[in-house]
Amino acid sequence: MELTVDGSKVEVSNLEKVFYPKTGFTKGDVIDYYIRISEHLLPHLKKRPITLKRYPNGVEGFFFYERQCPTHRPKSIKTAKVAKEGGEVHYCVINDLRALVWAANLADLELHTFLHKVPAIERPTALAFDLDPGPPADIVTCCQVGLWLKAMLDALGLKSFAKTSGSKGLQVYVPLNTAVTYERTKEFARAVAEALELKFPETVVSNMQKKLRKGKVLVDWSQNDDHKTTVNVYSLRAKERPTVSTPVTWGEVTTALKKKNAKLLTFETADVLKRVEKQGDLFAGVLKVKQKLPKLGKEK
Repeated sequence: MELTVDGSKVEVSNLEKVFYPKTGFTKGDVIDYYIRISEHLLPHLKKRPITLKRYPNGVEGFFFYERQCPTHRPKSIKTAKVAKEGGEVHYCVINDLRALVWAANLADLELHTFLHKVPAIERPTALAFDLDPGPPADIVTCCQVGLWLKAMLDALGLKSFAKTSGSKGLQVYVPLNTAVTYERTKEFARAVAEALELKFPETVVSNMQKKLRKGKVLVDWSQNDDHKTTVNVYSLRAKERPTVSTPVTWGEVTTALKKKNAKLLTFETADVLKRVEKQGDLFAGVLKVKQKLPKLGKEK
């Protein structure tokens, strides 16, 4: 079957195949969601190399990561060449709706992008913190840590934006959009995470060891690396239900914490489409706001 997308034909197949058995959400529904959210999603994908995370038999089947852009891709799909030991990787770059539909048809449910754009692959455009709860801590605990993190960033004169991971945690982005290196952003992020742990040791951990995470929130600073990808805003997640990594206001984070209600920060595709219709793209500032990192005494 062919879809006409922006005046071009894109091959799609098996649209009735159920990808989320618990809800009956099909491959066709996946493609439809990505088409309908594309106005807000594509600016965050543009010029960013992407690792495909493919679920050919849906969320309950096997999955695999695909860094090398498939050789059978249409000629219109752009790629970004990145050197690696012993060779190079040609990552896909999803710059337009045709490419997005093509990737969705490959069962690329989750969109994992780098923090940099091509051709400036050594320059991150933002700094990211992944707040990962260790049970029995949950996203409500992440809300508290997120607000502490925001307060620390505010004190440094840095504007920050929050989004759900679409899974169990919260993510905080600090837009930069200025000349900076990964070495600098990673050092800064680690210093901030360690400072938070020092101030709130009962709740926060900055060390990656899993045995230290029980009942605490890992403030993962390690995402700020040129070889790591993070789930993109508005990406579906391969969970039981079609949840989405969704931008939220700091007011919503505060409310979820006050009410101790994790459901207030759980969004599926229909919820997200309603939200953008009312609020637009709450993450637009991550692409536009220009900031420079201050020097921290904690940086090593």
